[in-house]
Amino acid sequence: MSKIAIRFFNDKEVRAVWDDEKAKWWFSVLDIISVLRGEDDYTKNRNYWKYLKAKLKKENNALVSATNQLKLTAADGKKYRTDTFGLVMQL
Repeated sequence: MSKIAIRFFNDKEVRAVWDDEKAKWWFSVLDIISVLRGEDDYTKNRNYWKYLKAKLKKENNALVSATNQLKLTAADGKKYRTDTFGLVMQL
């Protein structure tokens, strides 16, 4: 990973990391959930993702296997492992 960035969607921060080797952006799942749900409470978004992830795994949904855990900087300034999903950039 070579580049860490903050992206904005509807004026909300979405943490992202650029992977040079795979030419792929990795985005924080919890940040995306926050944007889509319009919910700023981290705990509520974390619990929502925990429930959804368990449900998807139970249904053998391939989406869950497409996530990786990367260390991203949190609001408290510390780095924590968080689920991310990748998007390949086509030029």
